[in-house]
Amino acid sequence: MHRKTLGLHKDEEGDGVAELECFHDQHVRHNPPFFNRSWTTTDKGRESMLGQPIECGRCLQLEWPEGLESLRCTPRFDESSIPRGLQKDHSTKAGVWGLIHVVSGQLRYVCQTPVEREMLLDADSKGIIPPGLLHDVEAQGDVCFYVEFFTRPG
Repeated sequence: MHRKTLGLHKDEEGDGVAELECFHDQHVRHNPPFFNRSWTTTDKGRESMLGQPIECGRCLQLEWPEGLESLRCTPRFDESSIPRGLQKDHSTKAGVWGLIHVVSGQLRYVCQTPVEREMLLDADSKGIIPPGLLHDVEAQGDVCFYVEFFTRPG
């Protein structure tokens, strides 16, 4: 998933790190011939990348970023009360992560990362929803679940 670059800094070894809108950090090394990112070598080059998209592999892996705080939760839904909007492709807005909590039963969670990934969630597993990721859910028999939304403080 492509994410905007909000900032850049160097790590303890002096390598460039992009701060992405999804709250993940990603190394952006200039290491030819493997990585040709000459823009990382100058202040002007780094400034030119602010606002530009970079592929975030951590979002593709549904990796939860550190430091998020809970915003709110949906009501609990069961197999007969799942809103239609959740049963077709939809997404959270920029900067908002979702976490599907299954209280009982099983819920099919399908997301596009960019290939379709299908997971069967239960009380022992959680469905991670990165910002902007198209996804849908489907009850697998009797189920009870809710969605909790998160963002960074401030």
